[in-house]
Amino acid sequence: MSVAEWAPRAPALGVYVHVPFCRQRCHYCSFNTGPYRPAAMDRFLAALFAEIDLAGDAEWAGRVTVDTVFFGGGTPSLLEPDELAEILGQLRKRFALAPAAEVTVECNPESVSRGKLEAYRVAGVNRISLGVQALDDALLGRLGRLHSAREARLAFDAARAAGIRNVNADLMYGLPGLDLAGWEATLRSVLAWQPDHLSAYCLTLDEGSRWASEEVPGLPSDDTVAEQYWCLARIAREAGLDHYEISNYCRPGARSRHNQLYWRGEEYLALGPGAAGFLGEVRYTNAKPLARYCALLERGAFPVDQAERLTPRQRQRENLILGLRLGDGVPAAWLEARAAEDPARLAALVQTWEAEGLLAFRDGRAVLTEAGFLLSDALFVELL
Repeated sequence: MSVAEWAPRAPALGVYVHVPFCRQRCHYCSFNTGPYRPAAMDRFLAALFAEIDLAGDAEWAGRVTVDTVFFGGGTPSLLEPDELAEILGQLRKRFALAPAAEVTVECNPESVSRGKLEAYRVAGVNRISLGVQALDDALLGRLGRLHSAREARLAFDAARAAGIRNVNADLMYGLPGLDLAGWEATLRSVLAWQPDHLSAYCLTLDEGSRWASEEVPGLPSDDTVAEQYWCLARIAREAGLDHYEISNYCRPGARSRHNQLYWRGEEYLALGPGAAGFLGEVRYTNAKPLARYCALLERGAFPVDQAERLTPRQRQRENLILGLRLGDGVPAAWLEARAAEDPARLAALVQTWEAEGLLAFRDGRAVLTEAGFLLSDALFVELL
């Protein structure tokens, strides 16, 4: 299994870089992370540079342009500015990085300062995603976060002062002990900062997280979660934000270009342990354990752990589901073709969704409504 063999179909792609370190793992987190250690970071960086070189040696590498780079984690803002600059420099050396490429770094508030963010900007970062999550210090502590509400605001101000013009704030609802009034107050406070982009996710207890394996007292009822969702939709609309994806809102022109690659079924190169990529017709995932990821690269091998070549049928269904996550929806013909595969069940369901106001057809496209977004998981199960 080799990234070198999976030539991209399109002339442009994104790059996802997974930085697998955290000072402390959040209780709800199921991502591939481990404790930060300087020696582990050094070994990771050496392996990452080797992975970039291997991918850059692929026959197809000279034919593509990199339009987006996204540093996720983990806590990518644990990278020192010179480390991040070296990673971007290596990418520029081995690939054609577009002059206007979107370069995003996920940042935890306690791990950034104006000076650090200025250095990130000089290195080429032009978008920051700030993990605010909540503005109640007691709740932040319960989540396992290391920052306070005050530090979240200071980090946002530091990003602006550093010249970062595109700042996203991450928030969570459906949290234990968070009532509707507290959620509304959080939303209004964060939107008063005037972020360019808002990501708001409902808490899920995913396998691999601490909370998935223990009882979490104080979780809100489904009705309260629904009320918090509608509160979010209303207040974001009042603030002039475009609800362009189920969990994402933005000011005009500030959509996440990188994340849209995922939702549009476009291609992206995966770098780092546990990173997932999609090239050609192949979806793949790197080895998750840091030691194994590094060992593979230290002996000159690609660190791919799993790979699957998607069939045309799989791609059609994935494109339909992912596309319906977007406010722009999908061509109506895609949904009609899927319904035609099971007309006795799916055609009737589509009619029911439209009658119940969950789905609409506009200008030749099928789009989920706000109510449809709220129930999207159940709708997608039916379509799959």
